[in-house]
Amino acid sequence: GTRNMKVALRKLRRLTRDGAADEFDLSGTIDATARKGWLDIRHQAARSNQMKLLLLLDVGGSMDDHVALADQLFSAARSEFSHLEHVYFHNCLYERVWKDNSRRWTDPTSTRELLRTYGSDWRVVIVGDGSMSPYEITEPGGSVEHWNEEAGAVWMQRLVAHWERVVWLNPVPEERWPWTPSIGLMNQLVGGRMVPLTLDGLERAVRLLRH
Repeated sequence: GTRNMKVALRKLRRLTRDGAADEFDLSGTIDATARKGWLDIRHQAARSNQMKLLLLLDVGGSMDDHVALADQLFSAARSEFSHLEHVYFHNCLYERVWKDNSRRWTDPTSTRELLRTYGSDWRVVIVGDGSMSPYEITEPGGSVEHWNEEAGAVWMQRLVAHWERVVWLNPVPEERWPWTPSIGLMNQLVGGRMVPLTLDGLERAVRLLRH
C-alpha cells in the first residue's frame, strides 16, 4: 500500500534547514536563556527534504498489468519528496522520453536534454518490468514504436554513466526474472541494481540510493 511505501521511502530523505527562521527553536532558546540569564526566544528555519529524485516510468504494453502498483509508488514518492520529477518511456530508454503520456507523440523530451537538465546529484529510480524482446535493447531499430538510430543499451549506458545512483524497481516477482532474458540484460546494464517492487525491494533500493 501507499502508506507502507511512504515509510520505506522516508529513509531516503535528506533533511536540512532551509528558508526563513520562523520555527520555534526549543533547544536554542534554552541554551540562549541559560547563557544570558533572561528569556531569549530563538527561531530556526524549518527542516525540509532536499533529496532530489527522478522517476523514469515504463508505460504501456505489459506494464498495463502493473499500473496500480506503479501508481502507489508514484503517490508515495510525491508525498515524500519536494524535489521530484518524472518522465515516461516504453520498454527501454531511447533518444526521447515524455512528461505527459497523453502527449507522448506531440511533445516528447530529448533524452540528451534530460541528461543535461538533471545533474549527477539526482537519484534515479526506473520503474518497469524489463520484459521485451532482447533486440529492443541490443539493436538499432529495435524499438517496437519507432526507428531508433542507437541501441537502447547505448542510452542505458549513458544514463548509468551520468547518474551513479540508479536503481531499477521491477514489479515482476524476483523468482520469475530468470524466465525473461531481457530482464537479465537490463539488470546487467544498471550494474545489478535491479530490485523487486515490494516493500523489501524498496528497502534495498533506498540503501543503494543512499550510498
